[in-house]
Amino acid sequence: MSYIGKKISEARKLKGFTQEELAELSKVNLRTIQRIENSNNEPRGKTLELICEVLQIDKGELQDLNKTSENNRIGAFVVNAIFLILLNLAITLAFSYMVTPIEASANSKFGAVLLSFFMPFTIFYYTQNMTATERIFKFGICWMIYLTTLLYAQGFRAALGIGFRTWIFPCILIYFGVLFYGKVLFKSEK
Repeated sequence: MSYIGKKISEARKLKGFTQEELAELSKVNLRTIQRIENSNNEPRGKTLELICEVLQIDKGELQDLNKTSENNRIGAFVVNAIFLILLNLAITLAFSYMVTPIEASANSKFGAVLLSFFMPFTIFYYTQNMTATERIFKFGICWMIYLTTLLYAQGFRAALGIGFRTWIFPCILIYFGVLFYGKVLFKSEK
């Protein structure tokens, strides 16, 4: 619910009005009131003025608070984007550190394989409401960049040799497989 719709709904309930009564008193269509309270419409101009007059709400304050709410949403989006970028980098660097050196121990490679299963499983568990494609793009973008860079810098044959010799490709395949097929693998209840 948008801030204005929520505030109008709360004020209407505090006054003890039904949506029909508010529509009648404000001379605004009932369907318009319903759309505003359900955040399908954003009231402007005369409509907002009429509703605010009946509910005794300051129109300017309502619009200012809505702008603040909008700015908070933009800020949250930026913070989430930065978090996703840092998380992707951390995951990619952790795997690369564990398996990229050809002389990496078997324990290190086995740890990377385990992480390539359990990290995406944890991501899947907390993001079950996302589509598989959305999850791949949000949590696998650094891997895609890594693979593209490796293929471009080394060439296809050399990149394949390096990728399988260091176990980075099997880890990536497991990682993407769990992210994409999480619902099939874990029979999600959500």
